[in-house]
Amino acid sequence: MYLKHLSLTNFRKFTRLDLDLPRRVVLLTGGNAQGKTTILESIYFLAAFTSFQTHADRQVVNLTEANRDELTVTRLVAEYQRGKNRHRLEVRLILEPVGVLNGQRLRKEILLDGVKKPVSDVVGHFNAVIFVPQMSQIIEGAPEDRRRYLNLALAQSVPAYARVLSEYNQALTQRNALLKALNENGGGRDQLEVWDEALSHLGAQIILWRIEAIQRIEHLASRVHHELTHGTEILRLAYEPAFDPLPNPNGQLGLKIDTVVDRSSFKLNEIQVAFRGRLRELRSEEIARGVTTIGPHRDELRFLANDFDLGNYGSRGQIRTALLSLKLAEVNWMKERTGEWPVILLDEVMAELDVQRRADLLKYVGESEQVLFTTTDLNLFAPEFVKQAEVWKVESGRVETNVIARRAKPDEAIS
Repeated sequence: MYLKHLSLTNFRKFTRLDLDLPRRVVLLTGGNAQGKTTILESIYFLAAFTSFQTHADRQVVNLTEANRDELTVTRLVAEYQRGKNRHRLEVRLILEPVGVLNGQRLRKEILLDGVKKPVSDVVGHFNAVIFVPQMSQIIEGAPEDRRRYLNLALAQSVPAYARVLSEYNQALTQRNALLKALNENGGGRDQLEVWDEALSHLGAQIILWRIEAIQRIEHLASRVHHELTHGTEILRLAYEPAFDPLPNPNGQLGLKIDTVVDRSSFKLNEIQVAFRGRLRELRSEEIARGVTTIGPHRDELRFLANDFDLGNYGSRGQIRTALLSLKLAEVNWMKERTGEWPVILLDEVMAELDVQRRADLLKYVGESEQVLFTTTDLNLFAPEFVKQAEVWKVESGRVETNVIARRAKPDEAIS
């Protein structure tokens, strides 16, 4: 899979941008705050339908073009090749006036090959994996940052994941509302049965998908990490589901974080039955608290190097290396799942690595179809690598292509 054409309208600082992209490496050069990262952000937005920079879609709208009295439309269009077929994906963010107090509402529309579709039907059709320095919150941030990472990765790679997750969240909202009502007004607890059934049915599927994904990503990431650290560290991903299908041994409240756990033998029905039973056991507590206390919405994922929690004790270098290993593993896992290479987006990654790890990184991305790097310093790349790449300059929201003539043909695979 590779991106052939990118068109942006009113996306952050780009009032208008049209780019034809080659099927290989593109080096986006230029100073800070010129728009390089925004280009990567727009490509990732077309894959995940959300920004890695913000949770609020409104923030990517070009505010200089926004007018509270009229519609403001941000458009992102990708023309891309997937297998033997060419597709066109368009995202519209429509900021429109509402009410009488200069209020505004944002609508999101998605069109695949000219047909409007819901996000859950389109996510995963165009795939991209992104690495940016601020993504360290995946390792050292809050649990919701790690759950968001998992959800975005699985939504692109597992058909129906986005739909099931959306249905789970809707059921969770309804169950929480009922728990609160039972707490405040009383009533029959058997009213929870229908939501217990929905939550356990949908939640069990999410848990199973996460078990499978984390196990495989851990295997791929640990292999990359072993090479990047020259065998000095062993990387592990410790999945801690808020409802754990594993029984707690000897009455313990939970397993130690460095305990190696294998949940791969669990079947979907086993998780569902156990989850539903646990919800029944917790009814009194959850009614008293007015909230659902177990389920995928409270899952945790921790990253360990030599059994030390990187989120608590990792150095900046260790966190960067683990994150890079995770992202490279995500690329290969996505290729296994979909049969297509995702577009790889790397923001200022070379500045974070020593010479050997830069060489290792270039080797890892060398098999993929399309990679976009951003950099403020072209000298971080080996001269022979630069010669094989497209070098573009980004300045003040404008892109100058073909800054350095290269020797390879536009549609050759990366070698």
